[in-house]
Amino acid sequence: MATLTPYLYSSNARKQADFYVEAFGGEIVSLRTFAEMPGADESMKDRVMHLELHALGLRFFMADAGAETVDRGHGMDLTLEFRTEDEARRIFEALSRGGSVKMPFERMFWGTMFGRLEDPFGVIWQISTEA
Repeated sequence: MATLTPYLYSSNARKQADFYVEAFGGEIVSLRTFAEMPGADESMKDRVMHLELHALGLRFFMADAGAETVDRGHGMDLTLEFRTEDEARRIFEALSRGGSVKMPFERMFWGTMFGRLEDPFGVIWQISTEA
């Protein structure tokens, strides 16, 4: 058995994590900065080296990308599946604030509710209900 934990790199991990805390109703349980690393460059000391966020019964890791820009690419979406339409719709609407809806949250021909969006930080999410 394995556990898959998304590790999201960000240009501002604190801001992105705060957005997810509000959207998901979760909490940041751990935050370490580069200031804790021996010999860290002064300009990096306040940047996030590792952050752990718990939300929706899941664990997410996050970090600032450092000097590199974040390139999300188009090869992967994060998918959240919910038991109820109300919960799925609430999360869809919260994540899409400041982002863009790629597919509206609506009933699909296969019977479940489904929507796809890009959040304000460039992460693409699929939100659906159980079959």
